[in-house]
Amino acid sequence: MNQEFLNALNEIVETKGIDKEILIDTIEQALLTAYKKNFGQAQNVEVEFDRENGDIRVYSTRTVVDESDYYDSFLEIELSEAKKISPSYEIGDVIRNEVTPSNFGRIAAQTAKQVVVQRLREAEREIVYNEFMEREGEIVDGEITRATPSVVYVDLGKIEGVMPRSEKIDNEIYKEGQRIKVYVVEVKKGSKGPQIIVSRSNKGLVGRLFELEVPEIEQGIVQIKSIAREAGSRTKMAVKSVDEKIDPIGACVGPKGSRVKNIVDELGDEKIDIIKYSDDFAEYISASLSPSKVVKVEVDEEEKSALVVVPDYQLSLAIGKDGQNARLAAKLTGWKIDIKSESQYEEDLANGVYDKKEESELEFNDEFADFSDEDLFADDVEVKEETVEE
Repeated sequence: MNQEFLNALNEIVETKGIDKEILIDTIEQALLTAYKKNFGQAQNVEVEFDRENGDIRVYSTRTVVDESDYYDSFLEIELSEAKKISPSYEIGDVIRNEVTPSNFGRIAAQTAKQVVVQRLREAEREIVYNEFMEREGEIVDGEITRATPSVVYVDLGKIEGVMPRSEKIDNEIYKEGQRIKVYVVEVKKGSKGPQIIVSRSNKGLVGRLFELEVPEIEQGIVQIKSIAREAGSRTKMAVKSVDEKIDPIGACVGPKGSRVKNIVDELGDEKIDIIKYSDDFAEYISASLSPSKVVKVEVDEEEKSALVVVPDYQLSLAIGKDGQNARLAAKLTGWKIDIKSESQYEEDLANGVYDKKEESELEFNDEFADFSDEDLFADDVEVKEETVEE
C-alpha cells in the first residue's frame, strides 16, 4: 500500500460522502481476515492502516502473565520472558511485535481494493435509498427504459423505478424513451439495493400535480381535503380555502381553466371534478355528487350514511355511468350514499318506507347547483362538459 492508494481513498471519501474512519476500519478487518487465512489462524494479531502514508502493518499481541498461568504461546508471554524484552513490563501488559509478512503487500492491495469496491456499492445504495426515502409520496420525472404488460421500468436518474401492473393506468400506453411523471409510492431495501415503486394510478399523483400547478395549494392557502380517483377515467377532489377571499375551486381551475387543463393533459384527458369541501355533512355530500343537482339530503351521522334526493331528470347523472359518480362521491366523503329521484322518494314517503328523521334541507345557490360547465372550465377545457354528458 502506498501514498497513491491513500490519495485515491481520500478522493473516494470526498466525492462519495463515505465516512473515512468507517472505511478504514472495514479495510483493517478485511486485511486481518486475509492475514489469518494465509499466515496463521491461531495468532492473535492486529492490522493497522497508516493514515499518513497508506502503509499496512501487522502486529502480534500477547498478554504478560505469571508463569503459573501461562497456557497459550500465541496469546500469552511469561513475565520472565517479557522482562528480557523490557524490564518495565508487568503482568497484564500487552506486548506488540510487528509480524508483517514480506509478501503481504500484494494480498493487502487486492483485499483493500475489494473492500473499497464493495463499500462503494453499499454507500451508493444507501445514498440512493436515503434520497428516495425523502421523496416518498412525491412526484419525480423519469424516462421509460422498458415496458411489458406486467411492469414498466422508469429511469429516475440514479436508479430505476418499477411500476407494476397495479400502479399503471389501464388505458395509458407506455413506450421506451417516453418521459413521464410518476408518484413514488414506496421505497424498499433489497439484497441488490433499493427498490423504488412508482405509480401513475395513485390518487397522490393528482394531489401532487395540483400542488405543482396551483401556487395557493403550495402556499397552504388552499387545502386539498380529499381525493377519490378511478385512474384514467375520473377523479373527484375536495378543496377548502383558509382565506375567505380566495375561491378554492377557481384557484385550482386557473385563468380560463389553464391550471386544471395542464393536469388533465398530463393524465391523458382524465375527467376531474373539483368540489368545495364543507364541514356541514349534507352540504359536502351534495357537492360531492357534482355535476348533478341535489334537492334534499338526509344524514345519519351514527351510521355515516346519507339519503340524497335528486330531480328525476338528474338521476342518471347523479349515479353516473356504471355508478361511477356515486361511487366516487362515497369514496371522497367516506359516507354511504343512497340516491333517489324525487318521484321515487315521494312514492316511498307515501308508502311509509322512511322513518321520520331530521332532514337537512339545502337551499342551493350558484356555488353548487348552478355551477355550470362554462363557469368552471372556459374555452378549450372540456373536462366538465364530458362529465355532464354521461
